Amino acid sequence: MSEKVTWKDKLRADPVPWLLEPDQAQPAVRYFTLKDIIGCGEHDAELKEAKAAIMLSGPVPSILAAQSPEGYWLHSGAGYSPKYQSTVWQIIFLAQLGADKSDAGVRKGCNYLFEYNLSKGGWFSYNGTPSGFLHCLAGNLESALIDLGWLEDERLQIAVEKHARFITGEGMADSKTMGVTDRYYMYTPGPMFSCSPNSGLPCGWGAVKSLNALSKIPPSKRSPAVIHALDRGLSFLLKYNPAAADYPFGTGDKPSSSWFKFGYPMGYAADILQTLDVLSASGYARDPRLAEALDLVLARQNPQGRWPMECRFTGKTWMGMGKNRQPSKWITLRALRVLKAAFPE
Repeated sequence: MSEKVTWKDKLRADPVPWLLEPDQAQPAVRYFTLKDIIGCGEHDAELKEAKAAIMLSGPVPSILAAQSPEGYWLHSGAGYSPKYQSTVWQIIFLAQLGADKSDAGVRKGCNYLFEYNLSKGGWFSYNGTPSGFLHCLAGNLESALIDLGWLEDERLQIAVEKHARFITGEGMADSKTMGVTDRYYMYTPGPMFSCSPNSGLPCGWGAVKSLNALSKIPPSKRSPAVIHALDRGLSFLLKYNPAAADYPFGTGDKPSSSWFKFGYPMGYAADILQTLDVLSASGYARDPRLAEALDLVLARQNPQGRWPMECRFTGKTWMGMGKNRQPSKWITLRALRVLKAAFPE
């Protein structure tokens, strides 16, 4: 009988002690390593201490220091542009960086987002109007707000329900139907992640971001529309090889290079690591169809079992995230999450 291969066996060296080091520049890495890799429970004293450190130094305090007294970043109103200093992106980044959901600035920012980026149709929009719906943005915001503790808020529940119907088409009129709000619009002209910037084809980025949000809803709290959207979305993603990122694309003759560049935090583009993470969350971590993508991830580690930063928003954000092409604690943590799911102990 062959011995079981675990995620630790797949590493060229053990990076976990490095990730657990106290680090004032990126304190959240220690927190997420304790939580997701070591498996500390929410009442663990060391985990609580690491969580508190996130609010004291590094990216999160830098983001909150740039917030206006009213709750927005950079300019008032529906804050999508410029990337990546406006309100929308700060809520997304604060969640990914482990911000304390009870912090007054975090909650003020979330409420500001609800006020200005939630359209009269009930869904999130880049410009606050019903026509500004984008699957990638909606998924990012819903995921962030769930992580920041807003799942029980009726506004978020409605937004999630409407997003699910954008995916499946249930109860949605076509884009040519005038006089109704629940219809498809210019940027989202049809169901199944259809996206005008992708020449009207289903968008792989939109699918990953949407499923990232919907999969965070506990099964007992998923509506029939959400369940249907998850089923259809997973079927869509699993039709393609994540290692090739051969999802439909409307311009050029090959997939976007962003699929193959591992970065953090995550914006509107998805990469192979996030695709694997989303599929793992829905129970597909050990699916044979993901084997080539897992091999691609494993090949990127250096002799110390660390992964490099390959994509960051240099000079475009309120915080620093390390240097490109250098070993990154964030990318290493992301890789370990995926490997731990695929090769459990």
